[in-house]
Amino acid sequence: MNILERRILFVGGKGGVGKTTVAASLALLAAEQNRRVLVVSTDPAHSLGDIFNQTLQDNETMLATNLWGLEIDPDATTDRYIEGVKHNLRDLANPAMYSEIERQMDLARAAPGAVEAALLERVATLLDEAQARYNLVIFDTAPTGHTLRLLSLPEIMAAWTDGLLKQHERSSKLGEVLERLGGRRGSKKGNDLDYLNQTGANRPQDDRKSRIRQILLERRRKFHRARRLILNSEQTAFMLVLNAEKLPILESKKALAILREFKVPVAALIVNRVLPKDAEGHFIENRRRQEATYLHEIEQEFTTLPRIYLPLLPCDVHGINTLKWIGQQLSQYSMP
Repeated sequence: MNILERRILFVGGKGGVGKTTVAASLALLAAEQNRRVLVVSTDPAHSLGDIFNQTLQDNETMLATNLWGLEIDPDATTDRYIEGVKHNLRDLANPAMYSEIERQMDLARAAPGAVEAALLERVATLLDEAQARYNLVIFDTAPTGHTLRLLSLPEIMAAWTDGLLKQHERSSKLGEVLERLGGRRGSKKGNDLDYLNQTGANRPQDDRKSRIRQILLERRRKFHRARRLILNSEQTAFMLVLNAEKLPILESKKALAILREFKVPVAALIVNRVLPKDAEGHFIENRRRQEATYLHEIEQEFTTLPRIYLPLLPCDVHGINTLKWIGQQLSQYSMP
């Protein structure tokens, strides 16, 4: 299967190696093959719009025939995520607790993992919705560490939600047992939790429990769908981009090990900015000798992956014509 025949592509690697260039070129190449393509930047330091000489926002914008793009705004995404959680909690809790809910959720906004959780929710939603409108969705990801945390979250969040569901079921059963043993004798003043035994907001307790379960089940289904899609090698592939330098090689080795641990299918390795053979000069020759050492290391360390080599260009990469040229270079390789 050609890599562009898949439904989802993740393009990742160390910061500054050319991930956006590769993602944009692949997207344009697929669009020229009459596939409807959405390219999405999840990197907080966006450059996707710049490379197309367009201004992108957190909504789908047409970039070329059959090609659309968007740049996820992590701050706006996190704010929407927190507001959604607040809304659900206000819908289920005692009004006397609203101010504390607001305070705790505002604190959670700055907690470690909050942005990743919000981004995961957005990516999972995009995976659900975009497949109905696009043949291919390409994610231009943040630097490796951030992306690996994001890709590991569906499994973690699904397990966390499963645990909440089990806890909710145990609590419901315990409540039923206590109710049968003690009967309802009215609520005691001053206990915020008693609100859950009343008909607040004109809804009985059973409806409230059903609503909690519904929210948890929908989140579990969404994360399970995302996880199944990410792990499906016939529909999804991850492409690692690196330069022939020490640090990108080290980071790519670590990333490959983690991706394989999570069983994320890795389709190819793209070695970007390789010195052209006709480049000359004393400085260039010194760089070429060092590069040859690292290219040999890449051949030795990544023997199981198809390797694609892109040359260093004499100018910055931006604009449709340059991206088309890079796409032509990519198309010369067999991308399984």
